[in-house]
Amino acid sequence: MKLKFDNIRKSFVRVFGGSVLTEDFFLKNMRFIIVIVLVIFLFISHRYSVIQKMAEIEKLEQELRDAKYESLTISSSLTEASRQGEIERRIEEAGLELKVTNGPVYYINK
Repeated sequence: MKLKFDNIRKSFVRVFGGSVLTEDFFLKNMRFIIVIVLVIFLFISHRYSVIQKMAEIEKLEQELRDAKYESLTISSSLTEASRQGEIERRIEEAGLELKVTNGPVYYINK
């Protein structure tokens, strides 16, 4: 039991003391380790930017849905206001003396 604890302690001191970085394995593969660390940083930053863009896309989709509903509401109220019966009712409410003609429309040519 004492032997295992000493081995763990020596390994811990070797890794966190920095002497593990001076061994041949790490010195020979230092470029590869640096490249791996850079790739990891690139993946993390890329993931972060993708998450930000997805949030912006969701926000814009919500704005688009709101604009579509608003457009539909305005279109429906415009359709209702442009009906002949509605126009006649508004003319009567305004007190204008306009009437719908029963005769055909005549065009005057030059």
